Amino acid sequence: MYVRSRMSKNPITITRETTIAEALDIMRNNSIRRLPVMEKDKLVGIVTERDLIEVSPSPATSLSVFEINYLLAKMKIGDVLPKRQNVITVSPDALLEEAALLMRDHKIGALPVCEDGKLVGIITETNIFDAFIDLLGVREQGIRITILTVDKPGVLADMAEVIRDCGANISRIAVFRENTEKALVVIRLTTEDGDSVTKALRERGYNIVSVDVYEELQP
Repeated sequence: MYVRSRMSKNPITITRETTIAEALDIMRNNSIRRLPVMEKDKLVGIVTERDLIEVSPSPATSLSVFEINYLLAKMKIGDVLPKRQNVITVSPDALLEEAALLMRDHKIGALPVCEDGKLVGIITETNIFDAFIDLLGVREQGIRITILTVDKPGVLADMAEVIRDCGANISRIAVFRENTEKALVVIRLTTEDGDSVTKALRERGYNIVSVDVYEELQP
């Protein structure tokens, strides 16, 4: 899965001349928490709602509401944005896991997506979460079987053969390794008859940890 398929295209942007008040209004009106900063069609930075709140006057200030609003209307993004901000970006053709690693390693919640020096999108932690949910088929109707097994070649093929012989179809599969010898295999099936599958897997010698039935969930 690539960043291109999950990013938000044509993100709303601001410039260094945008005021703090305007930027906060844009975020709140569009239910977003980050805004790329552009200068002559070039990405020069990114600001978050938290960044702007931190530079805004404290609620404990002695200033009046009118004075606070006046300051926010005068203070510009360029006043708080470093002149040389090191913006971490990602390519639209990068794998989704590469974007997730960049976010995790740099402790950030979003990445501007650039192609040929042009901003074409933004990918956020929410996009990553949505992809993870889709990858595991969490919202789909079906049966989820979790199996604890020895981690060795041929195990997945053998499980698939058992499931095929039961007439069931695998819609999702994930492997979580607990150590070098054991693995948890999570299999989602598009079938209403989970009993025959679990029985056949147990007869094959597999340790069934859990069997869960899911109804279709709407976002």
